[in-house]
Amino acid sequence: MANKRAPSTYQRNALAPSLLAAAVLFLAPVLQGGDWYLVPLFVASILAVIVGWFGIQARQWWWAPVFAVIAVLWNPVFPFPFAGSGWMAAQPVAAIVFLVAGAMIKVRRA
Repeated sequence: MANKRAPSTYQRNALAPSLLAAAVLFLAPVLQGGDWYLVPLFVASILAVIVGWFGIQARQWWWAPVFAVIAVLWNPVFPFPFAGSGWMAAQPVAAIVFLVAGAMIKVRRA
């Protein structure tokens, strides 16, 4: 007879959107300057709002300003004219922020 695994007491709602955003942001420097560069901007800003909201729901409000800044900087509607090595380095840094938040934001299951 197989042992049944005990259900987890926590759920990580922000993990999937964080992984998706991190994958897109790690690939964003490759797309910079091309026709497809708006895609990472849309993905990063939308998922930043989603992960920030999950942070608020988990009562970890300190993630809200972090992801508000990411949502504004990667804003595709009124994009900032960022370019160069500083902006290229900001992409993986934001990806790491998404990964850390995805791992840390958790809520207790009911």
